[in-house]
Amino acid sequence: MNTPTPRTAPRPTRTALAVAVSALLLTSCGAVDAVSGSDGGETPKKGDDMTIGLLLPDTETKRFEQFDHPLIKKRVADLTDGKGTVRYANAGASAKRQSAQFRQMISDKVDAILVDAVDAKAIATDVREAKDAGIPVIAYDRLAEGPVDAYISHDNELVGEVQGRALIEALGDDARTSKIVMLNGSPADPNTARFKEGALGVLQNKVVIAKSYDVDEWLPKTAKADMQQAIKDVGLSDIAAVYSANDGMAGAAVEALRSAGATTVPPVTGQDADLAAVQRVLSGEQYMTVYKSFLLEATNAAEIAVAKVKGQDIVFDALAQDTIDSPTQKDIPANLVPVVTVQKENIEDTVIKDGVYTAKQICTAPYAEACREAGIK
Repeated sequence: MNTPTPRTAPRPTRTALAVAVSALLLTSCGAVDAVSGSDGGETPKKGDDMTIGLLLPDTETKRFEQFDHPLIKKRVADLTDGKGTVRYANAGASAKRQSAQFRQMISDKVDAILVDAVDAKAIATDVREAKDAGIPVIAYDRLAEGPVDAYISHDNELVGEVQGRALIEALGDDARTSKIVMLNGSPADPNTARFKEGALGVLQNKVVIAKSYDVDEWLPKTAKADMQQAIKDVGLSDIAAVYSANDGMAGAAVEALRSAGATTVPPVTGQDADLAAVQRVLSGEQYMTVYKSFLLEATNAAEIAVAKVKGQDIVFDALAQDTIDSPTQKDIPANLVPVVTVQKENIEDTVIKDGVYTAKQICTAPYAEACREAGIK
């Protein structure tokens, strides 16, 4: 599979990434306010009265409904003095439905479209139609094919790397002879190849990859069935760890392991810092998750969309400091947000500190004792 190739500065260390996230969270609003007054871009095409289309891929990934949509909506309103609106649609994991939603937004003549593609290749025709209609398209979270104007996401290969490093760390001296199961994301999602590439770069020749599955549409029920098959083929007691590309599948893997009789769950990775996953990390049922700042990704996406509608130069205004290639396009302006590993020890310094969740939301009755042990109040 052809995968996007970012051209960025050398990757910072995990500590540096954590510092970068905190700094960016503190400076985001101020930096963007400066952009709105920039005189270095193109002549503005439109004022604050604009409509931004937002197409998200599924409801299984909890962050999309809980964070991305409301954050983008709020930032668009803030940047346009309340005159800008967001027209939202969720595809429910159907590429066909997303295409119909995309075409409806073109028909409705929205001013820009943010799209997190269910199928990055299939969406290319719709992207081209939007381009022909003069509507800028920003690929959000996943790199859509076709003539997109910009891309905002995270360093997805780095996500896989930090997940892989976490498993090596958990397995310790036994890593080389340990059998692991890999639950990768959907083949239709271009990020899947990047996550897998990053993880394999760390795991290959350092562990025994006993089973590896690509999970269509990232569906937890599919991941659970795959995990059950792996338990049958490999043996429950012989599975030393599970690489799960995201939290929804991690939860499914834990369920399968528990149902099979596991009294202690082996190390399981995740991504997205879903509330349920953070609680599993806290209780020890999930070894780690990857926190990708929803605030930064969503607000930066809104800023890029508004800037494009107003005719501002997103590269000049430092909203897209990287470039990336897709299978159909070279040198796409890109904004790549840092990622941070979340384990029990740093829950308070990451998702709580950044206001993603409160201690009260995390420390419900079943997790109260674990919160006390972790010093979360």
